[in-house]
Amino acid sequence: MQKRIFDLLVSLLVFILFIIPMLLVAMAVKISSTGPILYWSERVGRNNKIFRMPKFRTMRVNTPVLPTHLLQNANSFITPIGSFLRKTSLDELPQLYCIIIGHMSLVGPRPALQNQADLIDARTALSIHTLTPGLTGWAQINGRDAILLDLKVKYDKEYLDQKSFLLDLKILLLTVWKVLRVADVAH
Repeated sequence: MQKRIFDLLVSLLVFILFIIPMLLVAMAVKISSTGPILYWSERVGRNNKIFRMPKFRTMRVNTPVLPTHLLQNANSFITPIGSFLRKTSLDELPQLYCIIIGHMSLVGPRPALQNQADLIDARTALSIHTLTPGLTGWAQINGRDAILLDLKVKYDKEYLDQKSFLLDLKILLLTVWKVLRVADVAH
C-alpha cells in the first residue's frame, strides 16, 4: 500500500511538472512524422496479464512489433526526433498514465512485449511475473538496452528478492543519473 501511494503521489507530481514538456514533445512528434502522437503497445503486466502501454511514438508507422535490438537496421525505422526522445527517455513520460491507473509502478521489471516469450517464460519460472512492472527497474540501471536476456532476468530476480522502499528510492535516483548521462541507450 505504501508503494502504491508513493507511486501515485510521485506520478501526479511528475505529470504536473512535465505537462508543458509533454505538450512540446507531442507537437514535435506530430510535426516531424506522419502517424499518431502516442504508440500504444500490448505489454505483459503483473501475473502475465496484458495491458496497453503508451509511449510517445519514436518509430515510423508500420515498424514491426519487435524489441528494437531485434530489428534489422533499427535506425531506418526511427523518426527524425525518435533517437533524441529515446536517449532522453522523454518517450516514456506517457507511461505515467499506467502508473496512475495501477497497471505499472515507478519501479519494477520493465514490461515485456507480448511476443517476448523467452523473457516472459524466464520471469514466470522465477515468480518475477508476480511483480507490477515498472517505469524503471534494477535491470535498467544495470545496463538498460545493453544487457542480454539472462542478465536482465537475473537483475529482475535480485529485485524481487531484495525489494524495499529504500531500494526503490535508490533505483529512482540512479535512473535520473543514467538518463542525464544518456547511458546505455542503443538507439
